Amino acid sequence: MGRGGTAHRVYSVVVFVVLAALDNIAIGIVPPLYGSIGAELGVTEAHIALSTTIMFLISAVAAIGFAYLGDRTDRKPVLVAGTIIWVLGTAWSGLAGGYGTFLAGQVLAAFGLGGVASVSFSVVSDLISPRRRGLVMSFWGLSQGVGTLAGTLVGGILGHEDWRRPFLVTAVAGLVATGAYLFTFNVPRGDSQPELVGIDYEERIQHEDLPVILKRRTNIWLILQGGTAQIAFGSMVWLPVLFRARAEDQGYTSGTAVLIGSVFATIFQLGAALSILGGLVGDRLQRRTPRGRALVASIGVLSAVPLYVVLFFVPMKITVPDGEGTGTVIRGVLANVVTEPTVGFCLVVAVFALMLTSANSPNWFAMIADVNPPQHRGTVYSLGNLVNGAGRAGGNVLVAVAFRSLAGSFPPPLNYAVGLAAFQIFFIPTGIMYWLASRTVAKDMADTHTALLAAASEHRPDRDVAGDPPVAVQGLAGQQDPGAGR
Repeated sequence: MGRGGTAHRVYSVVVFVVLAALDNIAIGIVPPLYGSIGAELGVTEAHIALSTTIMFLISAVAAIGFAYLGDRTDRKPVLVAGTIIWVLGTAWSGLAGGYGTFLAGQVLAAFGLGGVASVSFSVVSDLISPRRRGLVMSFWGLSQGVGTLAGTLVGGILGHEDWRRPFLVTAVAGLVATGAYLFTFNVPRGDSQPELVGIDYEERIQHEDLPVILKRRTNIWLILQGGTAQIAFGSMVWLPVLFRARAEDQGYTSGTAVLIGSVFATIFQLGAALSILGGLVGDRLQRRTPRGRALVASIGVLSAVPLYVVLFFVPMKITVPDGEGTGTVIRGVLANVVTEPTVGFCLVVAVFALMLTSANSPNWFAMIADVNPPQHRGTVYSLGNLVNGAGRAGGNVLVAVAFRSLAGSFPPPLNYAVGLAAFQIFFIPTGIMYWLASRTVAKDMADTHTALLAAASEHRPDRDVAGDPPVAVQGLAGQQDPGAGR
């Protein structure tokens, strides 16, 4: 692989996608095992759920410090350090002999995960050009969703008999990925920006830049939308519990019910893979109007709400062999998709709902890169991630309280269905904030483009950047792809 050549860049993107997936596997393996971990460590299911909440919060807070450090220094050592920290924390969690030790391992893992998420976003945004930003960001964002799903599946499959196994396997995989990361391209900051072609971009974030970041109105909406969106998404961490409760209500034993819940939750969230379509549609509409990405995200999030409500209440008839081996139960669950009409219907609804809400992810990533210069992107992402983490943690806690409160009036699994459906209302303000972002994004894109042109002119005072003509707002949208307008 040539250093910085096409093959090296492709390799680097693949490694970042794998790392993003592994990061989320480390988080996703815990929820399916709440009951199993709590039983062995002598605490309630709520105590283990609390560790997930704490993990979300610490990861989000740590991301700000790591992101700021990454925006000021060489990002590669920061990413290596973050990865090693979460690997150690995950292994520690799997070896824990008591609740305190388990919680400490989760805290350590969360600290490292915060560093990886924020800094890797900054690097990936510099690896891809604006015209492919939505598409490639959809792969990067998809890897995170796939990682969460894989975590749910790995937790259920590897952990339904021994909850420690998935933690240790994930830690080993993280070490292997760290080794692969050492050979990735150390991409220069601003490398993919057409305004900065051929120059050595030395700008770094400064302490006084925070007001500048917050002055961009689009950043405000992009940061705040995650608070309400992640309350809804955070509640869906309990989706395996809903399906487990449905299985137990039909008479299945605890071990089989856990496996059923994990597999069903994984299958029903496969629609997140269609976030690629959201990235493609966002790229295409962005070529016509600077509002394109924001409008795609807004419409997708709002349209999904009624579909989620339907998904949680449609009854499912589950027919799998109780008490059999893992492979037999999984085959039974997959067969239900075809043989049981209620399961097939739920799958269709879930795929469309996840497809619509997942459209926000790649467009959110892309808009952060569109309206911010390279030295600000990691920090803006981390601020958004902080709000996301607070919302996700809040959703995880509040929905647990809602389930307990509803249990008096609605026996399981109905209490889970009612609680999850109620929390989808938080997607509504998210959709509104994306619409508000669509009204400010054109100005912020133009201002950032002008600032980058000015930075480039200091190095090339006698020529325009890459021969591009002066940029108007509509022209800037067209520059998202060389073929715009054709």
